[in-house]
Amino acid sequence: MSDADNSPVFQIQRIYLKDLSLEQPNSPQILLEQAQPQVDINLGMSAEPVAEGLFEVCVSATVTTKVAERTLFLVEAKQAGIFEIRNLPDDQLQGVIGIVCPQMVYPYLRAIVSDVCTRAGFPPILLTEVNFQAMFEAQQQSAQADGGTRIITSAN
Repeated sequence: MSDADNSPVFQIQRIYLKDLSLEQPNSPQILLEQAQPQVDINLGMSAEPVAEGLFEVCVSATVTTKVAERTLFLVEAKQAGIFEIRNLPDDQLQGVIGIVCPQMVYPYLRAIVSDVCTRAGFPPILLTEVNFQAMFEAQQQSAQADGGTRIITSAN
């Protein structure tokens, strides 16, 4: 084998919308209310090996908008990517999966959430920028405190 056969590989195989849900359980009556809605946003990230050297990285958002404790609308979206990652040491692999991949997928998730809200007849919800490096480091510290390190499986 030549050195080229062991060189690091990082390629996006595909980025796709994995799941999308919109609910307006109290429409149309709640649409007539003038109160300012409360918006709650939950973000998550997961990663799983798909095959040798292939990983699926998924970034998710749940946006719940309420008026006086009644749901105005709820959006759940999962944006995923399949990445080919080979010939990296484990510590670098963890960083690529936990930081680089979600940073590449997240802009697509932001666009989908904004678009779905607009198409549902509401002002767009603009998800804020996320520091995936800080999220990754916090999870790594938590995993070490629990007695070991692992590939990221989820984070909120």
